[in-house]
Amino acid sequence: MLIFIDDSGDPGFKLNKGSTSHFVIAMIIFDDELEAEKTAIAIKELKRELGFAENIEFRFFKNSKNVRMKFLEKVNKFNFRIRCLVVDKSIIRSHELKSNKNSFYAYFIKEVLKNSNNTILNAKIRMDGSGNRIFRKNFFTYLRRELNFQEKKIMRNCRMVNSCELRNTILFK
Repeated sequence: MLIFIDDSGDPGFKLNKGSTSHFVIAMIIFDDELEAEKTAIAIKELKRELGFAENIEFRFFKNSKNVRMKFLEKVNKFNFRIRCLVVDKSIIRSHELKSNKNSFYAYFIKEVLKNSNNTILNAKIRMDGSGNRIFRKNFFTYLRRELNFQEKKIMRNCRMVNSCELRNTILFK
């Protein structure tokens, strides 16, 4: 199982001063790594058909309806699932989540992975992101502690990669 995770919005709580009102985490879940590779190749072929550079990301809000439809038609042939978590930050009451951006981010990543009705097991997880070495170490330790148990292991491994690497590499071993 291979899962790609990206987020939209920000973990800030200055809602009346520029912070986003919602935070969104989206996951693409491939039960088969070969299917992920086939999907990535199809997307690469679509970029060529459309005359896009290989390092360009499809960004739905920037692309025309025609490009969006072609993208959806191309990936519709492949077997993957999408899960999404939308957080309305106006209803968050936890002081820890409101004051610590790392805690906020880690908590909601954990929640979207954990609450999957046992459909996510032993997954390789690749997340768009960065962060210093200490943050990554603490983040991955937290996820392992919260997601992996003797009777059920949700996460095999997890790596943060920047979106450029996600575009240019199909599988991350």
